[in-house]
Amino acid sequence: MKFLRFFTKTTNNPKTGYFDGEKIIELSDTIENVLKHSEDKDYIENQLGASYSTEEIMFAPVCEPSKIVCIGLNYKNHAKELGMELPDEPKIFLKPPSSVIACYDNIVYPTATNELDYEAELAIVISKTGKNIDIDEANEYIGGYTIINDVTARDLQRKDYQWTRAKSFDTFAPIGPFIETEMNPNNQNISLSLNDEIKQNSNTKNMIFSSEKLVEYISNIMTLNPGDIIATGTPPGVGPMEIGDNVEIAIESIGSLKNKII
Repeated sequence: MKFLRFFTKTTNNPKTGYFDGEKIIELSDTIENVLKHSEDKDYIENQLGASYSTEEIMFAPVCEPSKIVCIGLNYKNHAKELGMELPDEPKIFLKPPSSVIACYDNIVYPTATNELDYEAELAIVISKTGKNIDIDEANEYIGGYTIINDVTARDLQRKDYQWTRAKSFDTFAPIGPFIETEMNPNNQNISLSLNDEIKQNSNTKNMIFSSEKLVEYISNIMTLNPGDIIATGTPPGVGPMEIGDNVEIAIESIGSLKNKII
């Protein structure tokens, strides 16, 4: 199922809902609780409320993460593109929650950078608190999957000893539009288009470390909380965005994340 958070014209606080393929159905519980019980049809039916067309709503960020854990160099064909050896273990870094925006929100091009890049990525959404999770138990802690654009100030990334500044500006983590709870994360077509021209085109089967392995690895370092995001890395074809550009990331079972650069 495709779950989301959204605004209507009459509400200031985001609602929870799911997309049935044609309309948005409101649910009365929080997105965190919905993800915990997404396989319980009776629970979902008891939450049902009003329905809306997609034209009547505005997307909100699909969750409110306490942290966004990102993976660098996790596609075999991306490593080949860069002429780099495959890593022995995941390379991780963090983006702050303040960088999160929703589908159709604008990405702001900061004055501090002259090289703003896109990075299309599949994102894991954590549904319950976990520490030292075994790979065989990882799916019990994964509520679903969404899309993230790991927006990066590439010139600042090269300049700094670590990546925090380059990855952390406000609006540098568009996520959404849905959290898909029923999909195989390790065999999904993933693509990015800039002004309708395809720039990235791959499949998550090319990932070096699977989604389950990433949950195991990261949870052995830090506690994962409901709503936390793990960005699983980007395929080859990373490149620049300019003011006025429209960027769209598509993952076949989830949908499309669309944003404009201002």
